[in-house]
Amino acid sequence: MRKLFAEFFGTYWLVFGGCGSALFAAGIPDLGIGFAGVSLAFGLTVLTMAYAVGHISGGHFNPAVSFGLWASGRFSGKELLPYIVSQCLGGIVAAGTLVFILSGKEGFAIDNTKAGAFATNGYGAFSPDGYSMGSAFVAEFILTMFFVLIIVGATDKLANGKFAGVAIGLALTLIHLISIPITNTSVNPARSTSQAIFAQGESLSQLWLFWVAPIAGALVGGFIYKLFLDKKETL
Repeated sequence: MRKLFAEFFGTYWLVFGGCGSALFAAGIPDLGIGFAGVSLAFGLTVLTMAYAVGHISGGHFNPAVSFGLWASGRFSGKELLPYIVSQCLGGIVAAGTLVFILSGKEGFAIDNTKAGAFATNGYGAFSPDGYSMGSAFVAEFILTMFFVLIIVGATDKLANGKFAGVAIGLALTLIHLISIPITNTSVNPARSTSQAIFAQGESLSQLWLFWVAPIAGALVGGFIYKLFLDKKETL
């Protein structure tokens, strides 16, 4: 249960901090943090929680990462479902908190006919810069694959584990700098689900891509590390 609570709170912080920065701070008139600020916010959520609770649960905060760590041989398959449930619940509760805070502002409403409404992910007309479904799929696949490669490599027993959280946080920052214009950046099914549930509309019908592409990329990244990069024990 300690592990599951750690995953819940870690994912809560990721969604509240990352999506919250996009909703509250990115578009402030005349002075906002912009794409770069939102990218950094997502990276900081993972970096801070990696050090806060990573020693308890491993600091996944992302169903795709859990699948990737399983593929790399670092995580037990029997723990996948409980971790994923905890991550999704953490994200949904965080999104609910964001709605509550936003409802305190006069005129608040989620316009789910617009790209990126309530920090949702999307493709086609719901991509921030109009990228197609194919482009969105490839971007989410590749970025999640490399994210898992970085996570597994940075936490390898031969790596300098003290700086693993920094590497992982900066990797997520870079991922957002690359892909916010493409999909509003997911690489995390729990993060996508939490926002889509409240936004409804097309965000829900496009949600499949933000489960399939990140998980597929994570599995490939995990298998690549296990087969080609992991140091094998020799006699």
